[in-house]
Amino acid sequence: MSYLLHHLITAQAHLRPEAPALLTPTGTWTYARLAETVEWMAQGLTALGLTRGDRVALWLPKSAEAVTLLFAISRSGGVLVPINPLLKPAQVAHILQDSGARLLISQGGRLAQLGEYLPACRELRGLISVDTPTPTSWPVHTLASLHRLGEGVILHDHGRTENDLVALLYTSGSTGRPKGVMLSHRNLLAGAASVAEYLALTPEDRLLAVLPLSFDYGFSQLTVAFHRGASVMPLDYLLPNDLRKAIVNNAITVLAAVPTLWQQVAAQSWLAELNTLRILTNSGGRLPRPIIDRLCRALPQAKLFLMYGLTEAFRSTFLPPAELDRRPDSIGKAIPNAEVMVLRPDGTPCAPHEPGELVHRGPTVALGYWNDPERTAERFRPLPGRTCSLSHPERVVWSGDRVRMDEEGFLYFIGRDDDMIKTSGYRISPTEIEDVLYASGLVREAAAIGVEDDTLGQRILAVVVSATEDLDTTLLLHYCRANLPAYMVPTTIEVTTALPLTPNGKIDRRRLREQYGALSSLHVEPA
Repeated sequence: MSYLLHHLITAQAHLRPEAPALLTPTGTWTYARLAETVEWMAQGLTALGLTRGDRVALWLPKSAEAVTLLFAISRSGGVLVPINPLLKPAQVAHILQDSGARLLISQGGRLAQLGEYLPACRELRGLISVDTPTPTSWPVHTLASLHRLGEGVILHDHGRTENDLVALLYTSGSTGRPKGVMLSHRNLLAGAASVAEYLALTPEDRLLAVLPLSFDYGFSQLTVAFHRGASVMPLDYLLPNDLRKAIVNNAITVLAAVPTLWQQVAAQSWLAELNTLRILTNSGGRLPRPIIDRLCRALPQAKLFLMYGLTEAFRSTFLPPAELDRRPDSIGKAIPNAEVMVLRPDGTPCAPHEPGELVHRGPTVALGYWNDPERTAERFRPLPGRTCSLSHPERVVWSGDRVRMDEEGFLYFIGRDDDMIKTSGYRISPTEIEDVLYASGLVREAAAIGVEDDTLGQRILAVVVSATEDLDTTLLLHYCRANLPAYMVPTTIEVTTALPLTPNGKIDRRRLREQYGALSSLHVEPA
C-alpha cells in the first residue's frame, strides 16, 4: 500500500498514541485524538458525497480544526485547497472557480461575505461552517452534523497511490491571477522527510506555525512535525508580542519565518527571552546581514538555517548553520534527495560564478499547474539530453530565478528576471541595493524597484520604512554613494510607514511598481 499524506498522523498514533501532536489554547491534542478526529471528519466528508479527486477548499484561520480538516480531506480521497484567510472575497472566489472546488469549509461570517460570489462557483455543491451556520440558500453543514453524517461510514485507501494529486496551493506569478500548483502525496512526504533530516528534528521538538497554511512553507510546518512525531502549535498573531508569549509559555523549540517577520522579531527588546528556541529557519527572501547578526547574538543557543524554495518544488536549498559566518549571503546547497543545477538558456551548465537559471530535479517537483498546460509546459520541461527508463523525458522545474554557484558548489541568489532593475545598460538585483540600505542602520524595511525612464531605461527607486523617528534621506543617500557603484545608487528615496506584502508575507514589488511607477517628479539628491 502506498504511503499517503494522512498516514503521517496514523503512523504516529500507532507508534506513540499519547504523544502530543497539537498544542492549542484549550489544551494538548495527542496523536491518538488527532487521528480519531481526522477519521470521523473524513467519514463525514464522504457521507456528503465527496469522491476521489474532488477539491475541497478551506478558508479558515489557523486552528486545531483547520489542521484536522486538511488531513481529513486527504483521508477521504479529496484534494485540499487551503486559502489564505487574509484574502478578500473576490480573490477567494477566483480560487473556488479556478479549482472547481466541490465543498467550501469556513466560518459563518466568512461564508456570509461570499454571498454574491457563490453563484459563479459552478462546481460548488455545499458549504461547511466550523461555527454558526449563516442563513443561505446553499446547503450548510456544521462539524457536529458532519460527525453525525459520517457515523458508520467505512473508509479505505485501496487503489490510491503516492503519485495521486492531494493538494492545490495557489501562488502568485509574474503575470495574471494566482495559479494552482498541483502537489502529490509523494511531493509533500518527500519534502517533509528532507527538511526533517537536515534540521535534525526530534519527537521532543515543539514547532510554532505562524505562516499561512496556504503557503507551502507554512503547510510544511505541519508535515515536518508529524513526520518526526513532534508537536506543533498553530498560531494567528496580531503583534510580535503574541509570538513572545506563545514561544515562552509553550517552550517552543522551532520557529520558521520570512524576512519581514524576522525583521520585526529582531527589533524587539525581549528577543533574548526566546531561549527555548533551538532552530530558526528563513525562506521567502534574503535575510539581511544585520538581522542575521542580531538573531545570532541574542539567541546563541539556536541554529539559523537560511533556505530557498519555490512552491513548484517545495524546498531546493539550505545553508548549514556552520557556514553562516563564512557565506551569510548564500542560499546553500541542494536539500537531501534533490539535485539543483545552474543552467544557461540552452540547458548547458554555467561556469562557476556565471549567472544562470536555477533548475530543480527530484521527488518534490510538482505535477504542474492546475488546468494550465501552457504554463506547465513553460515551467516544467525536460533537461536537454536526459531521458528516464520509461522512454519519455523526465520533467524538472525551471525556477525563473537567477543564481550563481561558486567553486565549492554553494549557490547565491541574484534575483528574478521580473524583479531585475535595468538601468544604463546594467542589470541589477534589487537585493544588492537593499543590503546596503539595511547595513546603514537607518531603515527597518527596504525595497528597491525600477521606475521607467526615457533616458536610463529605469531609474532606481528605494522605498523604505525608517528605523528612527525622522529619517535623514540625505544621510542615507550619502551612505549608498559610499557603498555602491554610481549606477546602483537610488535616484529617489520614498519613506513610508509600511511596505505592502503579499498574502504569504513577502514584499509585494508589483504593488510598489504600481504605486510609485507613475511618479511625475523625482526627488534626486545632488551628488
